[in-house]
Amino acid sequence: QVQLAESGGGLVQPGGSLRLSCVDSGIFFNIYTMGWFRQAPGKQRELVATITNAGSTNYADSVKGRFTISRDNAKNTVYLQMNSLKPEDTAVYYCNRSPMSVALPWGQGTQVTVSS
Repeated sequence: QVQLAESGGGLVQPGGSLRLSCVDSGIFFNIYTMGWFRQAPGKQRELVATITNAGSTNYADSVKGRFTISRDNAKNTVYLQMNSLKPEDTAVYYCNRSPMSVALPWGQGTQVTVSS
C-alpha cells in the first residue's frame, strides 16, 4: 500500500526555522506534482506550496518569501524549508500528490508549533 510519511516538525520560537520531509512510498513519485498542506486547530486544511515534476513551485501568499519547497526524486522525498516562522504557522503539516484526483490517503502529518 502506497503511503506518505511526514517528519521534521517540532516546537520552535518565532523567527526560527524547521525543515520538513515527506517520503512517498509509491513507484511513480517523479511524475507527480507534490504539495504541502497544513491544518490548524478548528480550521480547514489549506494548501501551502506545490512543486511540479519539473521543479516549478508555487506558494500561498501567507508563506511566500519564507518557505521553500523542494524535492529529491531519487529519494521519493519532498521537503519544506520553513524560515522566519510565525505563531500563525502553527499547524499539522501534511504532504500529498496534487491535484486531489491523484491524492493518496493522508498520512499522520507532522506537528509544527511556533511559540515563545
